[in-house]
Amino acid sequence: TFPTIDPSEGPYPNRGSCVFAQTSVMRGGTSRDGRQQSRLLRGNKDGFEICTVDHQKDGKIRLDATITYSDDSHEVGVYAHEDIAARGDAYFKVYMPTEGDMGEICGAHEEECVLVNESEPITKETKQWWRLSCGRVLGILNGMLLEYDKSTLAPLGLVVSSDELLGRRVVVIDSGIEECVVDFDKPGMEGAECADDYQEREQAVIMYDEDNNVTVIQPNEDGSYWRKIVRNKIARMKERRRELAAIEFAKYDLGVKEDEVKEVVKSSWGPYMTTSGVAKSTNVKATIQ
Repeated sequence: TFPTIDPSEGPYPNRGSCVFAQTSVMRGGTSRDGRQQSRLLRGNKDGFEICTVDHQKDGKIRLDATITYSDDSHEVGVYAHEDIAARGDAYFKVYMPTEGDMGEICGAHEEECVLVNESEPITKETKQWWRLSCGRVLGILNGMLLEYDKSTLAPLGLVVSSDELLGRRVVVIDSGIEECVVDFDKPGMEGAECADDYQEREQAVIMYDEDNNVTVIQPNEDGSYWRKIVRNKIARMKERRRELAAIEFAKYDLGVKEDEVKEVVKSSWGPYMTTSGVAKSTNVKATIQ
């Protein structure tokens, strides 16, 4: 709430209404559209204003909306202008698969070998999707391999980036054992049988290029494929506070010098190796040993 009287005259009145707005500021090099702006809430006797501070124009302030309290429980919002789009703005539109559409590849969940893009290598225009035997849904859009939710078909995340996928082909092949094998010589296995609903159906999703360089697209431990590249911000903040606590401990309890303490304090993660990361590349250059 916003005060409407001087604090010396008494307690702040309770307006009975509070409006929240979520804002963010992008630093140079991280903004998709190149803008560097922050938001300003400017209170007055009638309510408040929502403004934009443009850091690329020496902090120029633009009025975006005015919120006026009509009584203790209601407010009225008025936009100051239409949506402002920069020249050349191109928003990324995510294709959502639909059962039975032209992009669906049938048979990948049950056949031994299915070539996804049989006619030509993957391009920016390739738009296809398929189900694996495990129920997971993968698809190609804008030269990228994405994973979709298996029930709603909503996009979940990036699997392979375009810099690694463009110009290559994708194939789904069987990789599991073909039948149930029981070792009757092992104690306790006498009379054992395969379960009626036994289905191994392991599959491998691989991509290859014209030079026959083959890459296996491995799933995560939970069976999903989309890459958890950008780690949770709250988790990173907590880790940073733990590191600062360790630095204080090293300085005051262990007697490590101020200019040396950051060299001796380390962090250990699993399975992550770093606290940072951006979802721009999925290329892993390690070869199979």
